[in-house]
Amino acid sequence: MPDTRDVMIQAERVVKSYDTGTSKLVALRGLDFAVRRGEMVAVMGPSGCGKTTLLNCLSGLDEIDSGRIMLEGTDLANLSDVKRTDYRARRMGFVFQVYNLLPVLSAVENVELPLLVSGVKSKAARERGIQALQTVGLERWAKHRPAELSGGQRQRVTIARALVNDPAIVWADEPTGALDSKTATEIMDLMRQLNDTAGLTYVIVTHDPGVGAQCDRIIHMRDGEIVGEERPNGDRGTVSTRVVGTHA
Repeated sequence: MPDTRDVMIQAERVVKSYDTGTSKLVALRGLDFAVRRGEMVAVMGPSGCGKTTLLNCLSGLDEIDSGRIMLEGTDLANLSDVKRTDYRARRMGFVFQVYNLLPVLSAVENVELPLLVSGVKSKAARERGIQALQTVGLERWAKHRPAELSGGQRQRVTIARALVNDPAIVWADEPTGALDSKTATEIMDLMRQLNDTAGLTYVIVTHDPGVGAQCDRIIHMRDGEIVGEERPNGDRGTVSTRVVGTHA
């Protein structure tokens, strides 16, 4: 097992179910899942296997039925709703397939919005927003609205928004799903670069083998369980030991 000081995300025997009204759907079945600091992990599997549910539970967006989730050594169950929301705002970034950009705002206004909501002064928020756009190579398009940007540019704005609060963890749900293959490769190259240079920890849900191939580790899920893992690039980065398993 890895040194616990190196573990950014730790899930133990996590169970999550949903009441459909007529039956109980078990989405996660006693998962163990760990990610090291600075690791880039892809979660893959067929539709409905629990990938997005796992992402939502790990990030504290959804409550679990039983088990434990630790982020940076903090048990999410010990945080109130307010503190959990604050933790997400300070320590997490989110990237989704649907860009979720406000059409009436410019690129930089979309990027700085989380900072303004968190109480950062407008001047400081604007400076950090521009800096985040520079990081993803879009400072020239700072004043353009989403409708004036390509799909790849919009996703870069989304990544900039995820980075603007200097997060420790970035959660990405199908970040290349709406992009053509060339643009998808460019976006993954950017995310890989940010992982290598800034030491960001990524958990990426994807159907795309090309996305998984750029990660340190691929976790395979089926029917709410982790059924295997692979390392497409060998012992890339900081990862050298197996850190996940599953309980029946």
